[in-house]
Amino acid sequence: MKIITWNVNGIRACLGKGMMDFLRAEDPDIICIQETKCQPDQVDLSAELPGYYQYWNSAEKKGYSGTAIFTKHKPDSVNYGIDQEEHSHEGRAITLEYPSFYMITNYTPNSQNELARLGYRLEWEAANREYLKRLDQNKPLIMCGDLNVAHNEIDLKNPDTNHNNAGFSDEERDAFTKLLDCGFTDSFRYLYPDKVEYSWWSYRMRARERNVGWRIDYFVVSDRIKEKIKDVVIRTDIMGSDHCPVELDIDL
Repeated sequence: MKIITWNVNGIRACLGKGMMDFLRAEDPDIICIQETKCQPDQVDLSAELPGYYQYWNSAEKKGYSGTAIFTKHKPDSVNYGIDQEEHSHEGRAITLEYPSFYMITNYTPNSQNELARLGYRLEWEAANREYLKRLDQNKPLIMCGDLNVAHNEIDLKNPDTNHNNAGFSDEERDAFTKLLDCGFTDSFRYLYPDKVEYSWWSYRMRARERNVGWRIDYFVVSDRIKEKIKDVVIRTDIMGSDHCPVELDIDL
């Protein structure tokens, strides 16, 4: 099974930058999108993605946040959000239930400049962690998306100068550690413990050209299915967003 996750930083803009050419060529089973920045009635992908069921969770604030999943395999059930009303307004999660696993796309809140939104971010982290633990008690899961954290120093180009900036604060990194400690695996780092690759680059200072990036887009899986992971590929060759797609190949 091939699954692709991609923060497209506005799906309508990304559509004009070759997004569908890439997805048609890859022909994945499941496509998980973050930061759609649109309402479902603002874009029609039926002709672009024939054979895919489409599920959208848009933010109440137009042009902000939002997630979507496109899948060839109709799920048994769909859940929008993480089962807490206070975290249901920004369209940050979708869960598809299949007979043998859950598929979740997740767009974790950014802590913003000077960590202005760190408090809310940590509330989300705790709620999301409990939600994933409940699901995992029932069947294994795959969660993917822009988790807005570089977990370790290897996961960003300049750890020293970015310490305690958004995405590399001690609190955010600890929250990701706590999630993994609940019985989950960072798929890329499981396969490639020493590999340096990034999935996001600032638009400023020619960061992508210079490869001054961060790895903040993940596939996190239940520990008990980690041996089914065949490969994780960070598609640094694909443009269209400030993030690049990440692909998971797993034997499910």
